[in-house]
Amino acid sequence: MSGKVWGIIGACGLVLVNTSLVLANEPKGGAPDYSGITGLYYAIIGLILAYGVYDTFFKKS
Repeated sequence: MSGKVWGIIGACGLVLVNTSLVLANEPKGGAPDYSGITGLYYAIIGLILAYGVYDTFFKKS
């Protein structure tokens, strides 16, 4: 149970850290910079894929 709680806390922390990167990439007159939101999307996709691997191979039935 505590492992699941730490996983949720870690996921929330990861989203908060990446959100600050998204908000820091403010365009200054040029084309918009999407590198921050791209990193956030990759992090969320990585979390979903990691959970799928855990659910498939490591979770006890």
